[in-house]
Amino acid sequence: MSDLSQIVKAYDVRGTVPDQWDERVAEALGAALTRVLDEAGEPDGAVLIAHDMRATGPGLAAAFAKGVRAEGRAVIELGLASTDMLYYASGALGLPGAMFTASHNPAQYNGIKMCRSGARPIGQDSGLADIRVRAQALLDAGTRPAAASPAPVDRRDLLPDYAAHLRKLVDLSTIRPLKVVVDAGNGMGGYTVPSVLGDAALPALPLEIVPLYFELDGTFPNHEANPLDPRNLVDLQRAVVAHSADLGLAFDGDADRCFVIDERGEPVSPSAITALVAARELAKHPGSTVIHNLITSRAVPEIIREHGGVPVVARVGHSFIKAEMARTNAIFGGEHSAHYYFRDFWFADTGMLAAMHTLAALGEQSQPLSLLASGYERYVASGEINSTVTDQAARVAAVRAAYPQAEADELDGLTLRFPDGAWFNLRASNTEPLLRLNVEGPTAERMTSLRDEVLERVRR
Repeated sequence: MSDLSQIVKAYDVRGTVPDQWDERVAEALGAALTRVLDEAGEPDGAVLIAHDMRATGPGLAAAFAKGVRAEGRAVIELGLASTDMLYYASGALGLPGAMFTASHNPAQYNGIKMCRSGARPIGQDSGLADIRVRAQALLDAGTRPAAASPAPVDRRDLLPDYAAHLRKLVDLSTIRPLKVVVDAGNGMGGYTVPSVLGDAALPALPLEIVPLYFELDGTFPNHEANPLDPRNLVDLQRAVVAHSADLGLAFDGDADRCFVIDERGEPVSPSAITALVAARELAKHPGSTVIHNLITSRAVPEIIREHGGVPVVARVGHSFIKAEMARTNAIFGGEHSAHYYFRDFWFADTGMLAAMHTLAALGEQSQPLSLLASGYERYVASGEINSTVTDQAARVAAVRAAYPQAEADELDGLTLRFPDGAWFNLRASNTEPLLRLNVEGPTAERMTSLRDEVLERVRR
């Protein structure tokens, strides 16, 4: 008997196949989603279903569709897609959707990201907990009889429409010529990048794309499609230098996140990209709100204010960012994890659109990316450091007690700020016995000193 509490997370479904979940579970989840949509008053209509390149995706997606159709809703199968392509379809067609992906997780994993019509997120507090309870009840009750006349299924290819939509949001036709190395990590970037940046049916762009690992392969034969791990950026960094490229782009498995490498082969922090894109969006929409999460650089709200915007901080996690964006009608939002959200994209996250903004910003002026990005990177950050602990609350309390004079914020974990501008955030993982530490300082020496002090107390 499957225990769905092990795979239904705060924002999505995620687990190993077939030991944690399988097609039987997928069918129950499809039926449960349909019941939740019906009872929430979601307008009658089809459910969009797509999957990434993982071998288990088609079977799980088909089983999920069976559950949806048995409950009376039609299905539109999109086939292969990136997660932001599913969001595009949900927004453009006004339909709920389910994307089968485990994002950056290893090959044995798969998962589901679900949304209501208009790409509105379904998370733990917005329907996912209810879906888990209903699906668990269906599984516990045993096999359900098949519907006498299941709802219909249709198949559509929305890749060209998705590409055309993104091209309308960022004009790359007049930038200077750029050579770009793109590492798709054998993920869905290898499917979407050629259509968005090189489709013969769309106007030609002054871009020379050097592809790296564009072959769709859910076993990830070259490296995991997780650009958060520096080890997975090494091939891209080498290729950028070897090809004398202007920049490099790295996508995760479902291509909803994008990481940037400058012409020297050095990473550009997601905080710098957040500030850069915010400045561009504020130039078009002066005075707008921009969302950033708690652990982006202190430079992000500074730059937002300098460009006439209103910075609003949110907790880490896409459901919190999307909720704040909808509440404030924010023009843009960015996270330290390289998720970027756009009002023009139904408040949803899209790595491709962030990449296009970066290309436009670079190509509209003559400086190399390292110099351009330096204007948005004012402080020194540690990156996220995980520590395994058995007493999370006690360790956080010990750290708090060590700095009684620091300004404290408990919006998301513990954030302590110091008069010289240094700060750190210490957050407990929701799913593992981990504490996650992020530190930033005005200098490398200050950041390193503070980082080591806090880690010593956490790991004592």
